Amino acid sequence: MLVKAINSLGNVAKKLEITLPSLNEQKLIETACKKTGLSDFGDDGFRVGMRRFLRALEEEAELNTMGRLMAETDTVKYLSNRLKFEDYAKLHPDVRTQEVSRPIFIVGLPRTGTTILFNLLAMDPTTRAPLSWEIRNPFPPPREETYLSDTRIADCAEDFTILNRIEPKLISIHEVDAQWPQECIPMYRHEFLCIEYNFSYKVPGYYEWLKSQDIIPALRFHKKFLQHLQYHYKKERWILKSPAHLPYLEEIFEVYPDACIIHTHRDPLKVAASATSLAYTLQCIGSDKVDAHATGEQQMDLLEYSLNKAIEARKKLCHKNGQIIDVYYEDIVNDPFVTIQKIYGKFGIEFNSDAEKLMREFLANNPQGKHGKHHYSLEMFGLDKAKCRERFSAYCDMFNIKTTD
Repeated sequence: MLVKAINSLGNVAKKLEITLPSLNEQKLIETACKKTGLSDFGDDGFRVGMRRFLRALEEEAELNTMGRLMAETDTVKYLSNRLKFEDYAKLHPDVRTQEVSRPIFIVGLPRTGTTILFNLLAMDPTTRAPLSWEIRNPFPPPREETYLSDTRIADCAEDFTILNRIEPKLISIHEVDAQWPQECIPMYRHEFLCIEYNFSYKVPGYYEWLKSQDIIPALRFHKKFLQHLQYHYKKERWILKSPAHLPYLEEIFEVYPDACIIHTHRDPLKVAASATSLAYTLQCIGSDKVDAHATGEQQMDLLEYSLNKAIEARKKLCHKNGQIIDVYYEDIVNDPFVTIQKIYGKFGIEFNSDAEKLMREFLANNPQGKHGKHHYSLEMFGLDKAKCRERFSAYCDMFNIKTTD
C-alpha cells in the first residue's frame, strides 16, 4: 500500500511537472557535499562506476517513483559516507594503519547456507562481524562500551520496520535485524563496483560493463571500512560474508593475503529459483515493469558467471589451499557444529564452550522458516531445468555436488 501511494504521488507529480527524485550525477554530488559540509571524496575513480550505474538506472531500470527515491537516497548516502571517511582519516591518520589480520570470508551462492553459518560464527566472543546498524551508519566508529546500546541501533531497527511494511514478503525470504551480521555488499557500493546491483535493479548494461572492470578498488575500500569500524573496538578476527565475493577470490587474496575462505556449495538448481525470486521481489519494489522470465535469465547469467569465475580462481589458487575450506549445504543443515569444528580446525582457531553455547542459543531462537515459507519454482521464471543443469555442470563436476531433480 505504501509503495502504491508513493508511486501514485509520483504519477501526479509528473503530470504537474513537479521535480521527481534526481539521478543526475552533479546534483547527487552537490547534495552529499551540502549534507555533510565536506568536499573531499578521496580517490575520484568511483565516479566512473557511479556514472555507468546512473546511466543504467535511467536507460534500463524503468524505475517508478519509489525506485527513483531509493536510488537517490542510497547514492547520496554512499557519497556522504565517502566524504566522512576521508574527513575522519584526516583527523585520525592512524585509522588507515590498522591491521586487518586473517579475516574470514564466507563465499558462495545465495541459499548455500552462508547466512546461517555467518550468524553462528558471529556468535563467537572472539570474532567480530559487521552488524547492520554500524554498516548503515558507521560514524563515528563504534566503541566497545556502547556497542550494545548505541542509539544507531534503534534508528536501523526503525528503517527495517519500514522496509518490511513496504514489502512484507521480504522477511520470509531474507530476515534482517539491526543487531545481526550484515554482508559486505554496502562496502562495494561505495565504489559503485558492485555485482549485486544486477540483483536489485534491472541494469544489464551496467552488469556487462562491470564484468570487465578491476574490482580491486572496491576491496581496498572494503578494507578501509573495516579499519574504520575496528578503530575503537577490535577483536581477534573478522567474519565476513557476501555472494558478491564469489567471483573475486583472487582479488580478495591480493588485498588480504592472509585471508581465510569458507567456500559453501549446494546444487545450483536448489539455489536458482530462490535467488531469482528474491531478485524479482526487490526489483518489483522499484519498478512496475519487471518481467519474471527476463529476471530469471538475468539471474542465471549472474549465477553462471560467479561460479565460472570461482572455478577459474580455484584452479589458480592451489598454493592457497591451506587458507580455503569447502563446506556443503547439507552438512551445515544436518549438523552445523560438526562443520564449524572442521572450519576452526582448518584455520587453527579454538572452538570453546562459550562460543558453542551462544551459537546453540541463536539457533534455538531462530529456527528455519520462523517467518513462514518462501515459495518459488524455476517454472515461475521461465527456466528450463535441463538447460540450467547443463549451465552448471562444470561447477558440479569440479566440487562433486550432489544433484537431484
